[in-house]
Amino acid sequence: MGMGMGTRKVTITLEDAQLEAVRKLVGSGASRSVSAFIQHAVGIALNDVAGWGALLGQALERTGGPLTKKERNWADGVLKASPVARRRRRAA
Repeated sequence: MGMGMGTRKVTITLEDAQLEAVRKLVGSGASRSVSAFIQHAVGIALNDVAGWGALLGQALERTGGPLTKKERNWADGVLKASPVARRRRRAA
């Protein structure tokens, strides 16, 4: 974390197996604490989202510009599908 960057304590919920795995990593010295591991994981996730956003922007630029309202509605419907619907779709 950079100098002058503030932190704030928050509560998160993890599956038991996830927390156990993180604690094992901390115990092995792979991370200095559970908080440090979570901060690192969030940083990676934020960079990943930014990277995908940039990649999407480039792809849209090459293929005709921003999504139309119809395309955006379709994408929103696909991305917001319930977990059960997504599992059914994958199994088909």
